[in-house]
Amino acid sequence: MRNVLLFLRRYRTFISFILLQVISLWFLFSYNRFHRVKFLGVASEMTGRINIQYNKVEDFFAMKEENRRLHRLNDSLMNLSSRNFYRHDTSVSVFRDSLPFDTLGHYRRYYLRSATVVYNTVNFQKNYFQIDRGANQGIKDNMAVLSSDGAAVGVVVSVSPNFSEVMSLLHIQSTVSVALKKTGELGTAEWDGNDPRYLLLKRIPKTAEAKPGDTVLTSSVSFNFPPGYMVGTVAEVKLDNATGMYLLRLKTAANFYNLQQVHVVENLDFQEQTLLSQDTKKKIEEPKKTGR
Repeated sequence: MRNVLLFLRRYRTFISFILLQVISLWFLFSYNRFHRVKFLGVASEMTGRINIQYNKVEDFFAMKEENRRLHRLNDSLMNLSSRNFYRHDTSVSVFRDSLPFDTLGHYRRYYLRSATVVYNTVNFQKNYFQIDRGANQGIKDNMAVLSSDGAAVGVVVSVSPNFSEVMSLLHIQSTVSVALKKTGELGTAEWDGNDPRYLLLKRIPKTAEAKPGDTVLTSSVSFNFPPGYMVGTVAEVKLDNATGMYLLRLKTAANFYNLQQVHVVENLDFQEQTLLSQDTKKKIEEPKKTGR
């Protein structure tokens, strides 16, 4: 208390001056219309600038939640894409499906779930990333995974109750069936373990008119990926002398260095398709082996 009194005593002249200035300004702005308008204008300008800076800080901290909201919205819109629906041929037999039909007789074949990447690698020959969705959220092995903008990035290979491990396209054992958008030729996209920005597109015949800049999409012969989603663009065209086919260098559509939000794609016909494929192999291939 003694120090406060000493401070007031020492600076009493300056404090009195400031107090008188405040009182005089209050009288000036209260009883003079011109000065009051000027003061309110300056005050509004300063308040507006402060509010702008405050909003910028507030928006920065709210950005994560806003990104999640937009990703959920994008997930809902992608679920409405016509590529996720299929029409059965009912000309021979009556088909009744338990899934809801639209007015054109299409039923849902693919369903997308949003997820967040919690771990990711790009610097190894066998790269994986982990997402925060697992069996409790309906995730299963062999489900395809797309980036937030709809580019192919991997396939689920292992699932726990609340997390899933995804084999990235940047894995030397990963193969994806793809097609050239312009001509429709089918090929296989693989990674050679070198540059994370590029894949190799194999098995494209020399008759294909492939050139740099051509778009490459997921094909219609995959059990995992819906057809028509971006895989990348052709960056370089070479001829593989060993096979007599093109070997294309493919720039990935997804940025694997910055995977954050993804969509997990469930093929609702996956079990039926795989069981049919397995039964066919048993009927055709096993009798041949037995006969030998």
